[in-house]
Amino acid sequence: MTTTDLRPDRRDPQARAADERPARHNSPFTLIVLLTGVFMALLDFFIVNVALPSTESDLHASSASIQWVVAGYGLAMASGLVTGGRLGDLFGRKRVFILGLLLFTGASAVCGLAPNSGVLIGARVAQGLGAAVFVPQILGVIGAAFSGAGRARAFTGYGLTAGLGAVFGQLIGGALIQADPFHLGWRSIFWINVPIGLAAALLAVRALPSVPRAGRTRLDPIGGALLTLAVVALVLPLVEGRQDGWPAWTWACLAASPILLGLFYAHQRRLIGRGGEPVFNPVLFGQRSFAAGVPIALVYNIGVGSFFFVLALYLQQGRGMTALDSGLLFIAVGGPYLATSIRSGKLAARFGRKLMMVGCLAQAAGYALLDLTVHEAGGGHSVCWLIPALVVVGAGMGLAYAPMFGVVLAGVDPKHSSSASGLLSTVQQVGGATGIALAGIVFFDGLGARPGDAAFTAAFGSALLLLTGVSVAAAALMRLLPVHPMAQ
Repeated sequence: MTTTDLRPDRRDPQARAADERPARHNSPFTLIVLLTGVFMALLDFFIVNVALPSTESDLHASSASIQWVVAGYGLAMASGLVTGGRLGDLFGRKRVFILGLLLFTGASAVCGLAPNSGVLIGARVAQGLGAAVFVPQILGVIGAAFSGAGRARAFTGYGLTAGLGAVFGQLIGGALIQADPFHLGWRSIFWINVPIGLAAALLAVRALPSVPRAGRTRLDPIGGALLTLAVVALVLPLVEGRQDGWPAWTWACLAASPILLGLFYAHQRRLIGRGGEPVFNPVLFGQRSFAAGVPIALVYNIGVGSFFFVLALYLQQGRGMTALDSGLLFIAVGGPYLATSIRSGKLAARFGRKLMMVGCLAQAAGYALLDLTVHEAGGGHSVCWLIPALVVVGAGMGLAYAPMFGVVLAGVDPKHSSSASGLLSTVQQVGGATGIALAGIVFFDGLGARPGDAAFTAAFGSALLLLTGVSVAAAALMRLLPVHPMAQ
């Protein structure tokens, strides 16, 4: 069958499994292609941050619109990850990975052509859906085609690469905007995906092994729809409410979100009772690291996405820095992140949850120090004064974020790895989108109608206080993890 043939394979299960047994185990070539997909998916959540001021000016976008440029991608990705994982179960992870990557690449081209903020937001949603299709296949292939120490290294590499996409996305975006290839301006951050995406899709044809399908897997459109509506009902009013003056519909949506989650849970229970296949297998929550890891990932990622969002706005709009200069300053976060995350896998195996707790508390200390520095230095001092605090944030992030997937998924049965990784990725994206919305409320409320230097300093400081509290809360939740999750 070709990579575009999506008819379910109805051959005898034993013959099919024998034919689809992974051809490679612990292959570096396979891992490189997979991690390229990880990098692209996470990069595109964060790379837009440094382009927001120029995008806002060029397209005459509102503050809510620029929030949607970031949050819409994460929200669409979160909503589609579970269905994307099921598509891989049904039609083969290799083929679905390639098709999702092509959808992502095509949507990137539309982003680069967008004539207004509405088209850009729509294309960003399409990008997120494309990422939702191919990202679950990455963890599914790692779980099935890698084993032993190679599997642990692959999971650590996943976390490391995702973090690199987050912390270096700003630098890459700033360099592209400064270089201004073909006079594309901010649009270059989307066009860069086109050659890379096409190359990765072509390489995947040879690099990715075929992974056995999960038997009689079926889609659950009702469960997927209920989950999507619950997430949208939470994030939509948080983004739009401040600008619209918090009308009645925003409070109705917020009230509806937990009700929709309850309906989702009830539907999953009924589906199990009928012998169906739920979106999330409840057996996963019998494993302590996973059950504790889901709320940890949610709270932790509220802080990660929103930090880069408000920092980019503060540096460019509040301090008048160019996209490249603000991107270069992010090296103060990215360098320490890389240094600590490289050793985080071994350290997590030795120190367990304590390592991640230390990382979260270091981030909280970094945010608090950054708040103090911003207020003490004021707008008239060099931004170099911010570097020590950014170094502390980056080092803490490497200790907390990089090992998260490996720690949370360490005890999950490989046959449930797809469902587990899909849920964890969904929660991370929901946390990121929610964080953008919450930080936007605090930041833009602090700016007021006629922002000046003092207003930007106060707004950024308020957002940092929020992030400090979120990091402390994440550290507290990590006490729910087993002492040594990797040893399970």
